[in-house]
Amino acid sequence: MKILHLSNHIQEIGNGIVNVAIDLACLQAKNGHEVAVASAGGEYEILLTRYGAKHFHLDQTRQPLNIMKSGWRFREIITKFQPDIVHAHMMTGVVLAGVLRSGFDYSLVSTVHNEFQRSAVLMGLADRVIAVSHAVANSMVQRGIPSHKLRVVANGGLGSPRHRQLQDYQPQPLHHPAITTVAGMYTRKGIAELITAFSQIADEFPQAHLYLVGNGPDRAIFETMAHNTPVSDRIHFEGFQPEPQRYMLATDIFVLASHCESFGLVLTEAREAGCAIIASDVDGIPETLDNGQAGVLVPSRNSRTLAQALTRLLKDPQQLRKWQIRAQQNTERFRAARVNEETLAVYRELVPNYHFVSRRESREVLVSK
Repeated sequence: MKILHLSNHIQEIGNGIVNVAIDLACLQAKNGHEVAVASAGGEYEILLTRYGAKHFHLDQTRQPLNIMKSGWRFREIITKFQPDIVHAHMMTGVVLAGVLRSGFDYSLVSTVHNEFQRSAVLMGLADRVIAVSHAVANSMVQRGIPSHKLRVVANGGLGSPRHRQLQDYQPQPLHHPAITTVAGMYTRKGIAELITAFSQIADEFPQAHLYLVGNGPDRAIFETMAHNTPVSDRIHFEGFQPEPQRYMLATDIFVLASHCESFGLVLTEAREAGCAIIASDVDGIPETLDNGQAGVLVPSRNSRTLAQALTRLLKDPQQLRKWQIRAQQNTERFRAARVNEETLAVYRELVPNYHFVSRRESREVLVSK
């Protein structure tokens, strides 16, 4: 099968949407499919080449002149590559592929990650719309996407081609107890609530430190906020880290205080690393935490209840250990290989007459001749 993935870019900056697209492209190429990614480029081009996937440069910047150029370039790529499936991971890609598909014989698949964005409804232009959680699927149905188009393929990145095995990472030396989040520095990620909650418990737990791993447009706001607390020396802005596993392996409590979150892919990595987890009870997060069996769920946008949850775990080592053990249970379903298999099953609905022959089988046929 010939598969073309569309992404705005493939930079290694911790973007979960990009990470999922790269995982799929690499695993599909490894399985013997002919795979390409069209994007504005980035560090993951090297990884794609290593797995035998192609990369086409496609600048999808939404500016009037560039939109015309990107449409022309998209048709050039389709003419050259002749995909069976075009899989769009972001809104611009699905619009390009949906509007310009006349004269081409490909099926269009989209994946909805951020359904809270108004533009997410445009993902319904595809023949099949993959939702990364049941919460996302329900939201898309309410917004008018026909249910017959929707398929739920829950996110998962464990065993990703982008990472080494967990045991190969050296834990980062942190102060303990270490409270950590790995998230973009956006208001919607609940960073302000986490800083406020930490400042509320800091006096009671003078050894505790807060580590904020990630970059984003609101970082300066949060840095100013932290600086104005009496415990600013215990709040650490670590920036983007290409190996966040090093922080998770050294973390006592991992927090994801998002206001909205389609799935919470980072939570699967925190679970694998054995962190006790506290996270917002919103959108797809409960599914990621086995409906509260693998982590403590708290209301979003509420620093007081977040502080109370942190206090309960920090006060009781047995409770803390219990949640660390629970986090590591039932994580096999979060493997990237499972996501790939279920995604390929969606493709086959659209290309029913396709008979896949693996590279190994092809070699065996040639040898037998």
